[in-house]
Amino acid sequence: MKLLVQINGQAGELLLEEGAGDAWRFEYTAGERAAAGEASVIEVEPGIYSVLWDGRSYEAKVLWDGGQGIVDVGPEHFVVEAADPREIDARQAEGKRGSRQELKASMPGKVVRVLVEEQQEVAAGQGIVVVEAMKMQNEMRVARAGRVTSIRVKSGDAVTAGEALAVIE
Repeated sequence: MKLLVQINGQAGELLLEEGAGDAWRFEYTAGERAAAGEASVIEVEPGIYSVLWDGRSYEAKVLWDGGQGIVDVGPEHFVVEAADPREIDARQAEGKRGSRQELKASMPGKVVRVLVEEQQEVAAGQGIVVVEAMKMQNEMRVARAGRVTSIRVKSGDAVTAGEALAVIE
């Protein structure tokens, strides 16, 4: 399975292949950085994984909602977004047909900032709303260019996962 990922804002590509038992082969590239290998991954509790990679043991705590999540490995903290390129291609094709896009919160949190105004033109990938979840600020971005027809939240609002933040046409 090939995924397009962003880890702490840095875009990359991740190739995952399930092996025998709990083994996973992976290849990760992000610009000049690359890593590859095989790791044993076992979910020991909901959202907590035991990972054995390159002779070292790690505990990963994962809070995942849709294509976005937060991963803590020891003292390291990662904000991760992942998408199947086939889904992105389908969304982009849909966007070219001029459909309405509803930007939704990917996880519960608090609106920190609204970055645009109603009737403003926006570019694909532009940030619209900043939501704070688990002390990390996440910029919610639009998948395609368009015009903001409705902003449904304001700074200070609490939002739930899946709640509409704005509408783009």
